[in-house]
Amino acid sequence: TGYDRVMVYRFHDDEHGEVVAESRHADLEPYLGLHYPATDIPQASRFLFRQNRVRMIADCHAAPVRVIQDPALPQPLCLVGSTLRAPHGCHAQYMANMGSIASLVMAVIITSGGDDEHNMARGGISSAMKLWGLVVCHHTSPRCIPFPLRYACEFLMQAFGLQLNMELQLAHQLSEKHILRTQTLLCDMLLRDSPTGIVTQSPSIMDLVKCDGAALYYHGKYYPLGVTPTEAQIKDIIEWLTLCHGDSTGLSTDSLADAGYHGAAALGDAVCGMAVAYITPSDYLFWFRSHTAREIKWGGAKHRPEDKDDGQRMHPRSSFKAFLEVVKSRSLPWEHAEMDAIHSLQLILRDSFRDAAEGTSNSKAIVNGQVQLGELELRGIDELSSVAREMVRLIET
Repeated sequence: TGYDRVMVYRFHDDEHGEVVAESRHADLEPYLGLHYPATDIPQASRFLFRQNRVRMIADCHAAPVRVIQDPALPQPLCLVGSTLRAPHGCHAQYMANMGSIASLVMAVIITSGGDDEHNMARGGISSAMKLWGLVVCHHTSPRCIPFPLRYACEFLMQAFGLQLNMELQLAHQLSEKHILRTQTLLCDMLLRDSPTGIVTQSPSIMDLVKCDGAALYYHGKYYPLGVTPTEAQIKDIIEWLTLCHGDSTGLSTDSLADAGYHGAAALGDAVCGMAVAYITPSDYLFWFRSHTAREIKWGGAKHRPEDKDDGQRMHPRSSFKAFLEVVKSRSLPWEHAEMDAIHSLQLILRDSFRDAAEGTSNSKAIVNGQVQLGELELRGIDELSSVAREMVRLIET
């Protein structure tokens, strides 16, 4: 495309963005590795990127031209799909503050699952489409890209999104398969031995998710594994859970202090994050994570509530000077897949405890069925891979 800078901008779960790849002229300041607050790309803009995959601004300083429409039209003209529509004044100023005059932004779309054929048939936007990130091109002078090149870029982004989606699904399926196999082995232990086998034998509940310690509290006895609180501290945690979260089936947090646990300071950096699953009203499974020192380099200060004028309009940031934020007393966050694994094991343990009381053995059959389903889903990835390779071949030729 000939732009001075090209970046791949990925959105995190909390909706802030990070520059994960960059190609630039040597005289430009690097943005690689910088994080930007979620407010830099508002939700309205993200919604539009799911509808219009490519957005070009040839000159942010160009004077906007008023559109005159027939007074007989019942509604104002919608310029959402127009390539020549003028940028919002706030965004134009934002670009100018970054030293950029022209830009080309392409959406990276992946699928998040779900059946939206009915919605798409009505001309809507599929809720299964997820905006993973953006490919952003900046230029320090006015630049206009002709339509054939923009169309080629859009096609390339479709192929990239398909390939990325395949890689993400494959990683998820492999992780899920590992979890299901671990759950099967744990279930076998439960059927052969007492429940304490899941913390005293291998594999243990520590192999289910990434953690620094795990524990089982069963029939009033404490079975710790790895880095864990003391027995007195775990009883205090259980008392706090019963008092503050007794109506839930579990809890997960990357900061016990932020979750409101009064004894978090005494645990120190050894135990910052915790995930707990209630098996029975008196039996619990715990996973613990220690403090993880993290440094996030922000590309300019975050928006504050006072960064608005009297008309409640957001001001564009004038400073993009990087500053370092050190995250303290916090563990790595618990991912959705990890919590799904914990929840599944929770259900298996509940079934096992109930089976033990009733003299039946249904839990193992349930887990084996899940493993077979996971293997079928993995085979489906091969079809997606062949489509992605074909699109890449078309681009190369």
